Amino acid sequence: MRRSALRTRWEHLSSGRLGRLRSLWKYLAGGLAVVLLLLAFVRVASEVIEGDTHGIDTTLLREAKLLRDAHPVFAHVMRDLSGLGSTTVLSFFTAATAGYLLLVSARVHALVVVAAALSGAALISLLKPAFGRMRPDAALADFTASGLSFPSGHASMSAAVFLTLGVISASTRTRLSERLYILAVAAAAAVLVGLSRIALGVHWASDVLGGWALGAAWALGWSMVAFRLLRAR
Repeated sequence: MRRSALRTRWEHLSSGRLGRLRSLWKYLAGGLAVVLLLLAFVRVASEVIEGDTHGIDTTLLREAKLLRDAHPVFAHVMRDLSGLGSTTVLSFFTAATAGYLLLVSARVHALVVVAAALSGAALISLLKPAFGRMRPDAALADFTASGLSFPSGHASMSAAVFLTLGVISASTRTRLSERLYILAVAAAAAVLVGLSRIALGVHWASDVLGGWALGAAWALGWSMVAFRLLRAR
């Protein structure tokens, strides 16, 4: 009896240690991913400042214009996809998700979703004037867009919002296939929004690339905050 009790206690302690180690590794891996994404953003930003991306940026915009001119339906589809990254649509998704999370008593998740969106928007509003990059020539664009160019607000915010929603939603599922599907849909939405901005000629490709890196880092960072707060409760 005593030996059995000792074995059970040892197995319980070992399981607890393994669980803590797995959690530690997850946080370390997540932190490393955030750092790498931020470094990628810094690298793109430095290339933009030095003007090294101008050649490829211009080439891609010209190719996009040729594609729009040859296929008007393509431009229509891109405008629809671009709308997914608008302030109105992202605000709706954020509010709707936060409301649902509050209904199911997931207050921490709701708070993180709203905080990620609001802080991300504030960050972009600070970065754009700091870089002061002008948008592409209106002659290469499908329509005239206002504001500065780097980083792309649509790309940054769609990545920040959709990926935050995706990670938090995926964490509520137990099956790996379900988690992967949710994350894939969230990532696809962010990618399509960014590509649409290049295809419409309203952003340089480097604007979108930098926006993706920054938005993904923001989403992952806030998701880690959510998981940490839940474990501390």
